[in-house]
Amino acid sequence: MNNYQKRRKPEPRAEEINENVVTGRNPVMEVLRSGRTVDKILVAKGEREGSILKIVAMAKEKGIPVMDAERTRIESLSGTAGHQGVLAFVTPFEYSSVEDILAEAEEKKQPPCIVILDGVTDPHNAGAIMRTACCCGAHGVIMPKHNSCGMTPTLIKSAAGATEYLKVARVTNITDTIEELKKHNIWIYGTDGSAPADIYHTDLTGACAFVLGDEGRGMSRLVREHCDFLVKIPMNGPLDSLNVSVAGAVILYESLRQKEARG
Repeated sequence: MNNYQKRRKPEPRAEEINENVVTGRNPVMEVLRSGRTVDKILVAKGEREGSILKIVAMAKEKGIPVMDAERTRIESLSGTAGHQGVLAFVTPFEYSSVEDILAEAEEKKQPPCIVILDGVTDPHNAGAIMRTACCCGAHGVIMPKHNSCGMTPTLIKSAAGATEYLKVARVTNITDTIEELKKHNIWIYGTDGSAPADIYHTDLTGACAFVLGDEGRGMSRLVREHCDFLVKIPMNGPLDSLNVSVAGAVILYESLRQKEARG
């Protein structure tokens, strides 16, 4: 949306291009539960307590080696200080295709519900959106191969395990993908603070894809022009903006509320 509150753009870290590591206690536990291949786990020295003990027990049950390491070593490998004392070396994240996402909806006999990220580069925001999308029963997230964050340790930790269950597709061109989705009778809702219609007076119960743009720039012009509808979140306070991940949560839960109300 254009009315998102601007945030300081984080400086890129070289370590964050690594899609072979998962950090954080909940994300590592979800990786172990999901069946994804885990080569080994590093635990910070002095951290074998609480949920770390559960992770160690799960790893031992699966025959996965667990090694002690200095916290600075884990921080260097993960690119973040928020690793919670644990890091797992895993197989690279396996992206899905748009067809996989549509097949997921068809298998569940549900109208597709998809989130499209247009230029969202902050891994904290992207991860939080994926977590909400998973909780709301969305069938997948689509993001561009360029001008977006990949499945970095920071994103995976922010998603709190959702990336192990949610289908995520990376595409070359968002507008081409939108046109392809339209061929499957999916309505495209672009989020824009200046839109005439708000989400509470718009039918969000059918097959839909919600486009969330960068906080500073909003959706790109071409993407906006390819949307079927533009919708906004009403603002009644002194501020006129929301963080993109919060805005995504509001829209996804309003869509879920409408579907539950309709039965």
